[in-house]
Amino acid sequence: MSSEEVKIESYRLKGGEHGPISSLKELDEYEGELLAAGIDPEEKERSGSFLQQDHSVVFAKSLIPGLEILSTEEAIKKHSWLDEYLWNIVPADKDIYTKEVAERPTQGYFLRAEKGTKITLPLQSCLFISKDKIRQNVHNIVIAEENSELNIITGCTVAHTVSEALHLGISEFYVKKNAKITFTMVHNWSGGVDVRPRSATLIEDNGVFISNYIFMTPVKSLQMYPTAICAGENSRASFQSIIYAHGNTNIDSGSRIVLQGKGSRGEIISRAIATDNARIIAKGDLVGEAENVRGHLECRGLMLSDSSMIESIPELKARRKNIDLSHEAAVGKIAEEEIRYLMARGFTEDEAVGMIIRGFLSIDIKGLPEGLARETKKMFDMTLEKVM
Repeated sequence: MSSEEVKIESYRLKGGEHGPISSLKELDEYEGELLAAGIDPEEKERSGSFLQQDHSVVFAKSLIPGLEILSTEEAIKKHSWLDEYLWNIVPADKDIYTKEVAERPTQGYFLRAEKGTKITLPLQSCLFISKDKIRQNVHNIVIAEENSELNIITGCTVAHTVSEALHLGISEFYVKKNAKITFTMVHNWSGGVDVRPRSATLIEDNGVFISNYIFMTPVKSLQMYPTAICAGENSRASFQSIIYAHGNTNIDSGSRIVLQGKGSRGEIISRAIATDNARIIAKGDLVGEAENVRGHLECRGLMLSDSSMIESIPELKARRKNIDLSHEAAVGKIAEEEIRYLMARGFTEDEAVGMIIRGFLSIDIKGLPEGLARETKKMFDMTLEKVM
């Protein structure tokens, strides 16, 4: 399964250096890959952009006062206080992948909304692999200071010429008091890429963290299990994921929310479809550790072939009284009567199946600003169109 260890040394750390560019449009040969990852080379309706190509940060620009966009390396040099954020909520010795990034980092992004800065226009960031057999070891830090708001569209993608690669991505998010981060990620990999993200979020009083994840292209293996810690009173976290796995894709994914603050809330919603020989493990874990916390977990899977597999693992852990945790989990097939119903109304069988799949994957993502909601829907439609 995808949880098997990747041989890190099989991928190289040299040969992935590039010079800076003055515009994202300079990478026009990769326009299709960038668009598929939610990145607009024209930067229309964006508050800023970040692009890392292999091992080099080639573009980083903020268009809004109070929004800071730097490479992690530059940020460490600029801000001495950043030491207290690095490897604070993702331990450097967590596993072989975190150790590799800690010992041999190849950049990553630093995104920060200053205190009181509300940035509703999306910021776009992209981690791009353009060289074959490269390993990309990135460490990302995202901070929303008190009373700020940050909306991020981030895409991880690979050039069509790449047959094999390894992406190791460590991300640490900090949501301060009364702040909000919305993080919408599109993974647009290919069938020869191994992917090992490791992410954690720390949320203070009245803070909000919303994570949306879209995955619809093949990957060799992907293993991730982001954790949000609602440490503050009345803090909130939400993970929503849409996964369409086909070919020989191997996915081991899930989310965890730890409710430590009094009155905190958590929600995990996932939709997973497996077809061809794809295999999906979909996990969800809600942990209640404080008074008056509430959480809900919903995992739904749809099987489209006998040679695919979905394993759903919902977990609830209550460690105090006066908490409310719940879950729903279901894995099944497309109901024949639904297909017959649509065919009776003039649709072909393929059209009927396509409509049912679209309906199954369509999650009403709440809490997004209008512009980001529009961009998220566009990304969803574009990726779905690509595979259907």
